[in-house]
Parts: sequence; C-alpha cells; structure tokens
Amino acid sequence: MRKGQNPAKAVKTVVKPERITAAVLTYLPFLSGFYEEGLDVLKASLESMRKDAGLPFDLMIFDNGSCAEARDYLIAEKEAGRIQFLLLSEKNVGKGGAWNMILAGAPGEIIAYADSDILYYPKWLSRSIEILETFPNVGMVTARPYRTPPAFYSSTLDWARENASIEEGDFIPWKTFLEFNLSLGQTEEENVKVYAETSDWKITYDTSLRGSTTAEAISPQKDGTASQKALAESSKTVTAIAGASHWQFTAYKSTLQQFLPFDMSRPMGQVRQLDERMNKAGLLRLMVSDPLVMNLSNTLGYLRGEMGQEKVENKSTSIWQIAPIKKVLLAVYNWIFKQYYG
Repeated sequence: MRKGQNPAKAVKTVVKPERITAAVLTYLPFLSGFYEEGLDVLKASLESMRKDAGLPFDLMIFDNGSCAEARDYLIAEKEAGRIQFLLLSEKNVGKGGAWNMILAGAPGEIIAYADSDILYYPKWLSRSIEILETFPNVGMVTARPYRTPPAFYSSTLDWARENASIEEGDFIPWKTFLEFNLSLGQTEEENVKVYAETSDWKITYDTSLRGSTTAEAISPQKDGTASQKALAESSKTVTAIAGASHWQFTAYKSTLQQFLPFDMSRPMGQVRQLDERMNKAGLLRLMVSDPLVMNLSNTLGYLRGEMGQEKVENKSTSIWQIAPIKKVLLAVYNWIFKQYYG
C-alpha cells in the first residue's frame, strides 16, 4: 500500500535540455595493445570539445561496454557535472546499435556526433551550425575538410550546379590533407598519388537566392525599395566543401531519424549506410572549409608532434616501438581483434 503522495507531483517544471546535444560513442574494452592510450585520448578529446565550441550544448556519452577503468572515468565526469547524459551499455551493441539509441534518444533538436578519438578546435560547433542553418536541405556537416568518395555526395553536387556557385580544385591544402590521412596509418608516399589524382568541390551559397531562380535573384530592382533593402540586410554568403563523414558530423535529429534503424549484425562496418542513405535521399553532405577537428586515432602522437615520424628518438627505445616492427605487430593485433569481435 502506498504511503503518502509522490512529492514529484508538486514539481511544475523540468530542466530544458540545450538545443544541441553533443553525442560521443566510446568503446575501450581494455587498456593495452591497440587501446593502450585510449583513455588518455578520450580525456583529451572531451577536454578540447568543451574548451570553445562557440555554442552551448549538452554532452551525451554512450559507452558500448568499456572496461572498468573507462567506465569509472565516465561516471566521475558525470558526477562532476561535465557529462549531462551517460548511457552505460553492458553489451557491445556495435556502432549501428549505438547509433540507433543515440540518434533516437538524444534530447536536443540538433545532434553533433563524434567518435571518441576526435580533437576539437575553437568554434568547431558554431561553424558547423552556420552551414547547417544557412544551406537548404542539409543532411550533415563535418567540421573538417577532407577528400571523401564522390559517390557519397553526388546529390550535393547536383544541387550545387543548379543553386549555388561551385568550383573544382585543390581547396584543401596539402598539409591539411596529409595530416589527416597520416592519422589513419597511411604513408606520405601513397598520399602524394591520391592528392594528385583527386580534387575538391567548393560550394558558395548566397542566401539571397533562396526561394528564387538565379535569374530572378540577380535581376536589378529599383534602388531604395523596402524589399531590396530587406534582401540586402538578410542576405548571407557561406562557403563549404562537398562531402561529409560518419566519424564526426552535425545534423538535425529529425533528419537522422529518417534513416533509422542501422544494421546491428556486426560491431562495425555499418557507418557507410548513413552515407549512402543520406545521399540517396538527395540531402546535402557538407564540410567546413577549415580543419576544426582532427582524428587522434588510438594515440596522443599528434599532440606530441609525432605525426609522420618514422625514426626512433633514442637508442634506449624498445625494439617494439621501431616503426616497421610496430606496424607489423599492430597489423597482427588488429587481425586477431577482428577475428574475435567480427
């Protein structure tokens, strides 16, 4: 039998979440081998995310069955008020399964998703939102320009040719292009060829063209009219690079929910489903023109200034840290991991 009345009934209001939810997916099953620096990478990522996003947000973490050390850190961050929403999954439901819950359950109108190994630079969020809210019919915005398969942004190019100014060229500087691909374990030698054989598409959109044909929008009107003055005051020109990626993106929650659910049959590999479905739906996939996020991968090597270095710093370095040997060992480790979890 109930004793008394629930005092919650007297509460007339609830705390309203921020308009934007920054959602991060974490998975650190152990802190050795490939994941040796994983917790340090996560800490660096979250610290940089909060530093100067340019806009307020709530932080939501979905942990996909990490080890006790990682979970303890996340719980401590939540108790300290630095994580607003923390979901601790006992099971690894894969990236697709995690997305199904994150994209359906995030409280914000806008979701800024990222993997847990991303380094953020000032205004990463505000610049992404600017593109999201200026271009029409945007599917997703990634806060770094890099070269993605054209097959995943063909609808973006089709739209731009009819509604914006579009240019093809090398708009992503070589250094920006290279540092990202080095973070994926690629070599400078192989990237020289890729950079020479590919290009970027820069799209410049003038909001004064919205809702009009190009000819109508640029046709002269009588000087001093109220309509022309209002148009001039409201017009805005924003530039973006065609393409986007699933490792970091900002999008409207209502847009992302159109593509649920994602396959849960494997731990990884479903991310291309979002790329394909969004492009097929005719939505724009865009990137900011400056690098405002960076992939750290599984080490803090980028922050230590080790990116691309192949030499051993001193003779006392362990033989296992010599680049060619380490590369072979990591390849074997990754193969074993794939057999176990795949």
